[in-house]
Amino acid sequence: MDPLNLPRPAWMTEDVAMLEEQVRRFIAAEFVPHLDRWHEDGIYDQAVWRKAGEAGLLCAAMPEEYGGGGGSFAHEAVIDRELSLAGFDTFGAPLHSGIVAPYILHHGTQEQKKRWLPKLATGELVAAIAMTEPGTGSDLQGVKTTAKKSGNGYLLNGSKTFITNGQHANLIVVVAKTDPAAGSKGVSLMVVETEDAPGFRRGRKLKKLGMDAADTSELFFDDVPLPPDNLLGGEEGQGFYQLMKELPQERLIVGINAVSMMERALALTIDYVKQRKAFGKAIIDFQNTQFELAECKTEATVAKVFLNDCIGRHIEGQLDTVTASMAKYWLTDTQGKIIDRCLQLFGGYGYMDEYPISRMYRDARVLRIYAGTNEIMKLLIARSL
Repeated sequence: MDPLNLPRPAWMTEDVAMLEEQVRRFIAAEFVPHLDRWHEDGIYDQAVWRKAGEAGLLCAAMPEEYGGGGGSFAHEAVIDRELSLAGFDTFGAPLHSGIVAPYILHHGTQEQKKRWLPKLATGELVAAIAMTEPGTGSDLQGVKTTAKKSGNGYLLNGSKTFITNGQHANLIVVVAKTDPAAGSKGVSLMVVETEDAPGFRRGRKLKKLGMDAADTSELFFDDVPLPPDNLLGGEEGQGFYQLMKELPQERLIVGINAVSMMERALALTIDYVKQRKAFGKAIIDFQNTQFELAECKTEATVAKVFLNDCIGRHIEGQLDTVTASMAKYWLTDTQGKIIDRCLQLFGGYGYMDEYPISRMYRDARVLRIYAGTNEIMKLLIARSL
């Protein structure tokens, strides 16, 4: 059931629509039966990555010459949406395919693209990006991690936290200072291949308010030796530019997750209030229920129309940082409000963990924090006034 029933956006061509249907069937068959177990275990299986790669769910927008699907961001968007509609919000594929892989494609050397992208597409390599540090969140210029020259390579030292895919990842793009005295011009992106890497260690999988199965972790780098070929792009001091260039897509991906969760919450709630009875009639028959859901549907519809416009603009290369920031902040704020009101209509059952709306309520909260807090988004928007 589609609670919004909007016409197909212009960017959703026939091949994208076909992919959407194929992905929906695959996720329903291969992932959905295991979601409750992964939720209880607090982590999903490593094998999920290989399965996703075999099904074409990874790196759909990467060129075929590098092992990708040869599609556009439209293909990434429908994959991300279907994962979220199915309740698999904890899977780090959107970051792997839509954030880390583009860093390598857009900023890596030809050798780096050929070396890493094909293995990202198959799931042999699982990607993470290590930005946040214990004392540094959105202020990327303030990172303390360093990559100091050692011979013709580097020694990487520092610690990172809140790292998505932290337990599974074996290819990690690390934000580090190659020149600590140069401010933003001293930031570089160093790529760490973790297998048998001396000095690299994973910390604990962090216990969180929500996203239970997501392997969000601490990472530690103690004199990790890196060859010069692991400096992304091969030129020092380009990291801050590389980060800023890719942030609009990252924030758009968060927006896709937010709107998809709104849609799922509405569908679950509408189904529930039609079946649940109180005082001799279905809850949907009470005017308050109708008004609440009418408002939720309207707000979610506005959100999806805005999101679809942003996706279309991004595919054409026209999505600016300010608009992406507006999308990230407003869509996630709206998501939180809608899921809260939907949970209320479930009554006491909405508070029980066995009901998906309860998990969604907890999982939704982080979207207003990561990829830049919503307060940072407002600062970026304000600069355009």
